[in-house]
Amino acid sequence: MQGHRDSIVWQKAMNLVTAIYRLTRPFPKEELYGLTSQMRRAAVSIPSNIAEGHALKQTQAYSRHLAIASGSLAELQTQIEIAGRLGYLNRESGEVLKLADEIGRMLAGLRKSLKA
Repeated sequence: MQGHRDSIVWQKAMNLVTAIYRLTRPFPKEELYGLTSQMRRAAVSIPSNIAEGHALKQTQAYSRHLAIASGSLAELQTQIEIAGRLGYLNRESGEVLKLADEIGRMLAGLRKSLKA
């Protein structure tokens, strides 16, 4: 079994974290403890849960942590939508959404493979 750093989904989730930090940097200052913080925490939760679940070396625990990562991803996608409706997003947001969708598909595939 490889380490979590070798996992493509973990690597992409790490890229998503840095993209979210860049994307939220120009948000209004009044959002620092609101939407900005929520988006950053949800993004950080994704690779963190992938890594934690992998480190436990138990299929059931790994699957549970992948489910939590999927939930954090859904939360982040919702927050990106909210930020867009509030007019906070720039052109980079489309690529961030594509990356989030790809990670979602990868997490779903990984969870499915663990059930098999």
